[in-house]
Amino acid sequence: MKELLTLFVSFARIGAFTFGGGYAMLPMIQQEIVDRRGWATEEEVLDYYAIGQCTPGVIAVNTATFVGYKQHGFWGGIFATAGVVVPSVVIITIIAAFIKNFAELEAVRHAFAGIRVAVAVLVVNAVIKLWKTGVKDAFGVVLFLVVFALSVTLDLSPVYYVVAAIVLGILVMRAKRAGGKA
Repeated sequence: MKELLTLFVSFARIGAFTFGGGYAMLPMIQQEIVDRRGWATEEEVLDYYAIGQCTPGVIAVNTATFVGYKQHGFWGGIFATAGVVVPSVVIITIIAAFIKNFAELEAVRHAFAGIRVAVAVLVVNAVIKLWKTGVKDAFGVVLFLVVFALSVTLDLSPVYYVVAAIVLGILVMRAKRAGGKA
């Protein structure tokens, strides 16, 4: 039970102290589960992010579920998922109760503007860490640039990009093996 509570508390801390949604949580998830707890390697976390992006739901919730399940099976997945979700539900409920009273205050508008800037920095930080772990060769650089350009210009679900990258990765691997380069 102690391990399940540790999962819950670890992910509750992430859920409570990260603003801006799933992508803003990625650096904190990485720090907690890789650096602090050793529950996963950087490559495993990158895989969790990729799978979490392809499956329905929020990437941080999906990642918490994967990590919890890896650590302690079904109940680990439940406790980790609850940990990352419960703080958000509580905070959103409190904000929803009072937002109409305070949304137009100048201090609140400036606070939200500051939060948006901080979230943008967190997302850029997550991209840099993912780049270091995930882009390992010229194919990865080209794939990154193509997917980035397409995602900026087209309004497609990220799932299409991930599935296309999976297919291309498999095709390139097979081509290398067929050419005797693997």
